[in-house]
Amino acid sequence: MNEYSKYKLPVILVTSLFFLWGFAHNLNLILIPHLKKACQLSDMQSAFIDSAFFIAYFLIAMPAGMFMKKYGYKGGIVFGLLLFAIGAFLFYPAASARNYGLFLLALFVIASGLTFLETAANPYINALGEQSKATTRLNFAQSFKSLAATLASLIGGAVILTDNSITDEAKQVMTSEELNAFLTREASVVQLPYLLIGIVVLLFAVLIWKTTLPEITESQTAAATPIKGSLLKEKNFVRGVVAQFFYVGAQVCVGSFFIRYAGYADGMDEKVAALYLSAALFAFMGGRFIGTFLMQYIAAARLLLLYSLISIGLLVVVVMNKSLAGIYALVALQFFMSIMFPTIFSLSLIGLGEKTKQGSSLLIMAIVGGAVMPLLMGRVSDLFNIQVAYLVPALCFLVVSYFALRLVTNKEAKELSVQLSHN
Repeated sequence: MNEYSKYKLPVILVTSLFFLWGFAHNLNLILIPHLKKACQLSDMQSAFIDSAFFIAYFLIAMPAGMFMKKYGYKGGIVFGLLLFAIGAFLFYPAASARNYGLFLLALFVIASGLTFLETAANPYINALGEQSKATTRLNFAQSFKSLAATLASLIGGAVILTDNSITDEAKQVMTSEELNAFLTREASVVQLPYLLIGIVVLLFAVLIWKTTLPEITESQTAAATPIKGSLLKEKNFVRGVVAQFFYVGAQVCVGSFFIRYAGYADGMDEKVAALYLSAALFAFMGGRFIGTFLMQYIAAARLLLLYSLISIGLLVVVVMNKSLAGIYALVALQFFMSIMFPTIFSLSLIGLGEKTKQGSSLLIMAIVGGAVMPLLMGRVSDLFNIQVAYLVPALCFLVVSYFALRLVTNKEAKELSVQLSHN
């Protein structure tokens, strides 16, 4: 059996995981405005949807790694899918009770499952086949995550977001029984979609369990170059972890409050805003392909610096314009954010040698920025307005710019960045 035939089915199945978690991630962008309305939340309270989700990456990443050390990648994937399904099923009782705390618990369980999937899938697909083609396989798999993001906003916007024709003034004249019945109907909209998601994920867990997948040993993925001392002494790596924390925070802020901003800036209906969000996520997907192409000619650190500065400029437009111009700027911003996570990830690991795996785990834990920064942005929005609140991700991109600038001005790191761009 040749290499292609041996790994074809495992690569297809693991690539499907990227689509599944990409879909779940980006449904949160739809859930935030929907549950804000159904559960009568402030902007800061609605931001706990992201916090409940992303805090799981910080808390579960290390246990997931230890679980897979004992039970292997396949065991970790199956267990992650089971957690994912359980979390999706919890949406049914949460909606029936219209209990925001139970919604947050369901999201935490889903994200815990996704943490297992992400911890397993990235190194696993890297090792499934020729090492010379590992980057190509990973980029191919990541493209399905971007595709899922676009479909999640389209499908979620059509299925979950409801008619906005009932105004706040109309709600004020309702009796408490009428208002409670209306809000319960709003909450119940999520029951069927998440029930279907849970069933699909559960079936996928059974499929993975029944399929023979090759087990990857540590020797196949471990780096060979030794490095002395603590990772905390590696200044570029530490700056990279900080940059990743703020980047993920910025990315979540930009997407999570997109529909809210569209309504504030232009009075746009939520369903129409969801279409604009889909266009933005499509721009994100296109930006990843175009950015990868540009890195053949532009050093990764230099392109990261350019894109982060452009992102700050676009957010200035958002903050200064209460109009369609601000919405268009947010759509364009997704294009320039597209390369940032994998680029920061790769540039942070420069020169870590045998500690690359440990460094990777810490970079995954930095995803917790997605739990912290939306709370800050929600608080700023409650104090001022959602337009002013977009200063929060602008400040986050300043941190990314500093990380990239230090690499651009460091001769040795610059040379390694160029090599990375051409690999």
